[in-house]
Amino acid sequence: MKFRTSTFLIILLSVKLFAQFVMEEDLVKLKVFLSQDKVHPGTQLKTAVRFIIEDTWHINSNKPKEDYLIPTELIITSDNQAFNFAQVNYPAAKDITFDFSETPLSVYEGEAYISGLINVPEELKPGEYKVKITLNYQACNNATCLAPASAEEEITIVVAGKDQTVMDINKEVFSSQVFNLPETEPASKEGSSDNFESGGLFLSLLIVFLGGLALNLTPCVYPLIPITIGYFGGQSEGSTGRLASLGVLYVLGMAITYSTIGVITALSGAVFGSLMQNTYVLAGIALVLVLLSLSMFGVYEFKLPDSLVAKAGGAKGGLFGALFMGLTMGIVAAPCIGPFVLGLVTYVGAKGDPLYGFMMFFFLALGLGLPYLVLAIFSGKIKKLPRAGFWMEAVKHIFGFVLIGMALYFLIPVLPGILQKYLLPVYMILSAVYLLFLDKSASNVKGFRLVKITVSLIVIAAAVYLLIPQQKNSPQWSHFTNEVYTASLSSNQPVIIDFYADWCIPCKELDAFTFSDSRVIAETKRFNAIKVDMTNSLSPETEALRDKFKIVGMPTVLVLNSSGEEVKRITGFVTAEEFLSVISSVQ
Repeated sequence: MKFRTSTFLIILLSVKLFAQFVMEEDLVKLKVFLSQDKVHPGTQLKTAVRFIIEDTWHINSNKPKEDYLIPTELIITSDNQAFNFAQVNYPAAKDITFDFSETPLSVYEGEAYISGLINVPEELKPGEYKVKITLNYQACNNATCLAPASAEEEITIVVAGKDQTVMDINKEVFSSQVFNLPETEPASKEGSSDNFESGGLFLSLLIVFLGGLALNLTPCVYPLIPITIGYFGGQSEGSTGRLASLGVLYVLGMAITYSTIGVITALSGAVFGSLMQNTYVLAGIALVLVLLSLSMFGVYEFKLPDSLVAKAGGAKGGLFGALFMGLTMGIVAAPCIGPFVLGLVTYVGAKGDPLYGFMMFFFLALGLGLPYLVLAIFSGKIKKLPRAGFWMEAVKHIFGFVLIGMALYFLIPVLPGILQKYLLPVYMILSAVYLLFLDKSASNVKGFRLVKITVSLIVIAAAVYLLIPQQKNSPQWSHFTNEVYTASLSSNQPVIIDFYADWCIPCKELDAFTFSDSRVIAETKRFNAIKVDMTNSLSPETEALRDKFKIVGMPTVLVLNSSGEEVKRITGFVTAEEFLSVISSVQ
């Protein structure tokens, strides 16, 4: 019996499609590992997904280089849609040239791991939940690509009660080099870690260097300007080369401070923000600022004893002074570090590599300190300007008052309430009055006298403004308690949680410019708005909140939807328009 040609082709095609279907089912094998036997509600669970690809075949990476290729994607599904990925880390891909493409393609071959971090909602009741992990992929060989396919495995996530103990499992998988996942919140993917992962070491160091430069635009580093000018303004001895050497040591001291913090972060995974938000650290900063201010008033000259200088090789005291100042000045800007540094801290802490952490923070500090190297050279040359010696002492006195004011600012959070309100404005008025009527330095220099009067009057006006009671509009904030937080989650309303501290400048900016906006106030009425006071960093309550919500620095604003899921994490100051764009889309 003879078959017609068309019938034969149909049968042949059917056989080929069936064979391809069977082959696709076996091309990628999946195995899912969990890091714990049980998990508590409101936490996150690590997962490692191992996939093995058949020989002579490959699958596209998660970022293929051609538009027509389907990317590999790991997804999670469950009956109640309670679980979702906070973060997914795909393995490093290979660039290989195949017969069907003129350019190298980004692919996975052989065996590899995808790591993920699963959000476990806080409202979940204890029990067993069936969850499906699916790997969507497109397989190709050297000649052709097959239709998109998927491999999946169903797993069981056991949600434990509060009194149940959670045990680590599959330690051999999660302790190996194939699994290295930062325990960060979903919003952190928008931070700097993606940039570091996507580039080499040189690019990463360049990014952090530029980030350090950008930090000079934040208010927290402004105090370094008068300190730098005040110190180097008195270093007129020697050539420009000597001033440059002093500036280099100053920047090097800053770099050493930040690099040490980077090593500590990498070794312990410690939170940089908690280290720099310590009451004793703030008191230490204030003490350093007061001691520095005394040198501005001529109480002492900032240098080591001559005997120690001689033993150290005869170098002039200014060199040691510049290095020591750099070691301490990096701390001044630390209590309100920016989002860039928060992302870097998280990334370095997850890496766990001390050398890598040292290099990252070293280049961050170099970027932060570069403008001060230039400032050191030129401020040190001020005395060589005509008639500069008549008014330089008066300039140092002004900077001395500024340093004492900064010290008071850092101490305010640990002082009684009445002092918190009046201490700084009163000090500003007294300092301005002293400069106007009692400080006669350079009073015969007409131009400088005019500048001093103008600055003093501005300071007095600012102090009076601070003393006037201000009626500020703001959302209807609730003070954080566990009961308030739990009730907010169960109210089926979205939630805004603002973590702030009294010493945090960007926190005050948020209150003054963002939360006071009438549009923001109107939009937040449909939210449960909660404020969390993190000023007292040493208290057990603050530590518990920091661990619970993974708070790295202030300010941090969490935006949760009506299901209690975090949809946005804001670190640092944002404008009213930016904040509105975030909360207006939250349901």
